Amino acid sequence: MDNLGYGELGCYGGGLLRGAPTPRIDRLAMEGLRLTNFNVEAQCTPSRSALMTGRCPIRTGTGTVPGTPVYGLMRSEVTIGRSLSDAGYVTGCFGKWHLGHTKGRFPTDHGFDEWFGIPNSSDGSHWPSSDLLDLEDVPDLDYEYVMESRRGETPRNLRVYDLEARSRVDREITDRAIDFIEQSAAGEAPFFAYIPYTQTHYPVLPHPDFRGSTGKGHWADILAQIDAYTGELLDTIDRLGLRDDTLFIFTSDNGPEMIPQWAGWAGPWRGTYFTGLEGSLRVPFLARWPGHVPAGAVSNEIVHEMDVFPTLARIGGAAVPDDRPMDGVDQLDFLTFAQEKSNRESFVIYVGNKIYGVKWRDWKMTFREQATGFSEVQNFNGRIVNLLLDPREELWQTYAHECYWVLKPTLKVLAEHQKSLRQHPPVRAGAVDEDGL
Repeated sequence: MDNLGYGELGCYGGGLLRGAPTPRIDRLAMEGLRLTNFNVEAQCTPSRSALMTGRCPIRTGTGTVPGTPVYGLMRSEVTIGRSLSDAGYVTGCFGKWHLGHTKGRFPTDHGFDEWFGIPNSSDGSHWPSSDLLDLEDVPDLDYEYVMESRRGETPRNLRVYDLEARSRVDREITDRAIDFIEQSAAGEAPFFAYIPYTQTHYPVLPHPDFRGSTGKGHWADILAQIDAYTGELLDTIDRLGLRDDTLFIFTSDNGPEMIPQWAGWAGPWRGTYFTGLEGSLRVPFLARWPGHVPAGAVSNEIVHEMDVFPTLARIGGAAVPDDRPMDGVDQLDFLTFAQEKSNRESFVIYVGNKIYGVKWRDWKMTFREQATGFSEVQNFNGRIVNLLLDPREELWQTYAHECYWVLKPTLKVLAEHQKSLRQHPPVRAGAVDEDGL
């Protein structure tokens, strides 16, 4: 999902509290593993980059949302799509990419056999119908489009991504994904379906089939829609007899939306995406794989989205690059409860290209804070927070002096990360491949 906060789903304390139950997703949680400490990056592009490459986005020039004409993943980066494709998987991407919108940077340039969706974000769906936009004043401004492509083809514009298309695109994403799963199941090769939905990024507009369905407003209608579409994907897997052979993961790229009209909810945590607070970092993560992932399991161990790449690669017999630093760790033994502990106990917190601190075990050491992505940044000289005693990160002053020892392990994590960046200099934002793409 896109900007679905920690507290939205019933199995994470939301559901009816947000206007609509989520029975299919709640059942998914009971059929598999629910993580309460799954962490992501603070913005859309770096989060998707971390997921796709298993690398800290600062390394790949994707630390922020687009700020240059050419942005996203260079073709020299290896995505999980490419790695699984090389291992014999059929690969499909259906939804929001946000890792490049120019030649050589689309999903089908990065290991996916087919793609349907939007290249960037849903913000642009406002433009075509806005009376504040005059194309005569900005003649080189191009609309956002719903697009499709197959490997080796030039992506095609299908329709302008306006507000009407915005309300309908997740229905189309679901239909395309189901078609891909059905066709793949009829073949002999295994498949990997990456389905990055566009909801609940603003504008939060439900499909006409769900508009008004709850009587509780658009947000509740969207929750009902998300639950229904997820149920359709699960039903497809089960109907095709693939239930026991399929790892099904449900998660989000960021914490909740921060724009008031469409604001989401982070549950017990504070903050929105574009911040370094737990409300930005922690998102839902559910995994079902009968016979492998134990049903009804819950864990508060730290896992980061960078860990998805090496974990899926091990499952699929795919290669993990050994010619570059990989920040993700293989979590298969943890997901299957062959071991109780995660293989990760820390990570460096970035917001954009700036380091905000370090998360280590039940602690955080931070240098900066913002209440939301719109708020003024406050700077600190190493603030220590115990996330068990102070989950909202508000009471740190009451126990600050007795916890300064946490600076030693957290600063060690930071020093090792910075040493790695010196040894392996990051890609510059906006950099291009050798052939100029």
